[in-house]
Amino acid sequence: MRVYQCEDSLEGVGTAIYRAYEEHAQHQDTWIRVDRELMLFGEYIPVETDPERAEKVLRTLRRRFGQEDYQSLCMALTTPDPEKAQAVYQTVVYGLRTRPLPGHLLDHQTDSRVLQTFRLAQKAGREYSQLREFLRFRELRRGILYAENQFKNQVLPYLMVHFADRFPQEDFAIRDIGRDVLGVHPAGGEWYLTDSRELLAALERSGYSAQEMAYEELFCWFCHKIAIRERRNIGLQNQMMPKRFQKYTIEFSKSS
Repeated sequence: MRVYQCEDSLEGVGTAIYRAYEEHAQHQDTWIRVDRELMLFGEYIPVETDPERAEKVLRTLRRRFGQEDYQSLCMALTTPDPEKAQAVYQTVVYGLRTRPLPGHLLDHQTDSRVLQTFRLAQKAGREYSQLREFLRFRELRRGILYAENQFKNQVLPYLMVHFADRFPQEDFAIRDIGRDVLGVHPAGGEWYLTDSRELLAALERSGYSAQEMAYEELFCWFCHKIAIRERRNIGLQNQMMPKRFQKYTIEFSKSS
């Protein structure tokens, strides 16, 4: 059994898939892993991320499976599931062998790995959609828009793409608290990811602008005034906005 150990990233898994095909691996006896867990009787092959090789694989996936299924494969790789790379790899093998129509790869859920990939993509996609709605930006004293949240999946790059499209002329930053990673978008420029402790500390020291604090007070007062106490339904509220998001949401955090 051959085990390719790669970086936990889209480019890392893409490079490992490239290596598996380049070296004519027997796919049924080949694994791709992003963790360091040992498997009995495995031949371990470390894979160094190669952006050029990864891009060749990603172009092939977009061309063969269509943009929608390509995005689902990428989204599945954002989850913390240790089996995600293997699930995506075997889904790719299945798709290249059976040649489904673009946009229909993940319809073939009789295959266990396709089903697993579909479920992982669905889980990560749900969080991505929720964060697009629930993420709250607050203005720092220097005019930077700042948001933070505790992500279960590594969806920060996709959020940066979304908000860079919405706020192209704004300086903004989004922090994934659990991984301590910051997405930074300079106004009119290209966004990037960093784990710079100095930059995070500088943002925390900055504090919020006086205008931001005034608007927060006004917004919380508005939410309080329109609320109908007799119609409060905490269960439904928690269903519509999961409690893990509420601590980072102004109208909830300031009322608790």
